[in-house]
Amino acid sequence: MIEEGIVAFNGWMTHFELLSSGWRVGLIVFGLVFGTATVAYIASHVIAALESRFVKTRNIWDDAILHAIRLPLVFFIWLQGVYWAAEVAYYYSEADVFTANDALLQIGFIWVVSWAVLGLIKQIEQVLVSPVKMKKPMDYTTVNAISKLSRLVVVITAVLIALQTLGFSISGVLAFGGVGGIAIGFAAKDLLANFFGGFIIHLDRPFKVGDWIRSPDRNIEGTVEQIGWRMCTIRTFDKRPLYVPNATFTTIAVENPSRMSHRRINETIGVRYDDIGRIQDIVNDIRTMLKNHKEIEASQTLIVNFLAFSHSTLDIMVYTFTKTREWVKYHEVKQDVLLKISDIIVGHGAEVAFPTQTLHVADSVKLKHLEHSSDGGQGGDNASNEAGERSLRDDREQTSGQESSVESRHAKPR
Repeated sequence: MIEEGIVAFNGWMTHFELLSSGWRVGLIVFGLVFGTATVAYIASHVIAALESRFVKTRNIWDDAILHAIRLPLVFFIWLQGVYWAAEVAYYYSEADVFTANDALLQIGFIWVVSWAVLGLIKQIEQVLVSPVKMKKPMDYTTVNAISKLSRLVVVITAVLIALQTLGFSISGVLAFGGVGGIAIGFAAKDLLANFFGGFIIHLDRPFKVGDWIRSPDRNIEGTVEQIGWRMCTIRTFDKRPLYVPNATFTTIAVENPSRMSHRRINETIGVRYDDIGRIQDIVNDIRTMLKNHKEIEASQTLIVNFLAFSHSTLDIMVYTFTKTREWVKYHEVKQDVLLKISDIIVGHGAEVAFPTQTLHVADSVKLKHLEHSSDGGQGGDNASNEAGERSLRDDREQTSGQESSVESRHAKPR
């Protein structure tokens, strides 16, 4: 078809004796490139207009398909136009560089198709996880894993077809890949371990993107941002990224607090020993308050009991679960519960205890201290205080001397 058009164009130019051979080639090539640019420009704007129109429709797949094929289609138009221009140049010059036009066109076509398919897979992934476009969006981790696997299949298939197009034997390539895979497996065992670790994460799904995870075996805690085929990206609570190889998750225990059903309140409240007669009523009122609290899950374990006689407190155990799992709201509920417990204790005339110590002083020491203080008369507070301190000190020394003499009298001779 191209040769027939060139022959007809040359005959027309020769009949009218217009332009030389070089100018004819340049004119044809320019016309082909200009026409290609025009067609590509029109096609791009037509698809863009259709996209903006289809976005308003209820169909969620038409605009995704158009967005996926827009750039590949424009590139294919340019590829076809450049191929025709190269064919014209080859017809006139017969240079060896243009002998690969057909192979390049085929490779380019394979690339364009692969590009469009990869873009379509990406658009489908975005639609399936979008809460705006889907009433029940799918799990992002699952969709992302399937998307990655699909893209890998497309790339491998495109490479094999391209090798077959270039004249390579696919069976030989596969045989080489089998032998080379063994050597690569020994040389890159850590890489393969991470790859299969990522596959296990996608298969078992112990966590997904957005989950808060932590490990009691390693210093790993944070929010999962990305699950790759080689490593996972975890954002710690101090906002630093933590990159963990996937093989690590096959050998450690992982806790996923994001999947907890409730959050627990486990507190020990201490009241004074003077309030022991009010303990039973306080415990009953706290239990009733928790059962009637709108943010407490009464169907879960709920324990309010007098727990123990502590050193300076009577301990009451409060054990219950909240309905919310949100970290911020949980602390708001916990604050409200603790304040209501405080109100109950105060309402019964009791008090929340705090650590105290009682110092007992001998009566004789106190009486002598008071006598010395009164003998000072009105000599001033400082003199009275000093006299009292001296008297107290003398009494202590006298008492210790008496104790020593008593011990010496009762000591057995050796």
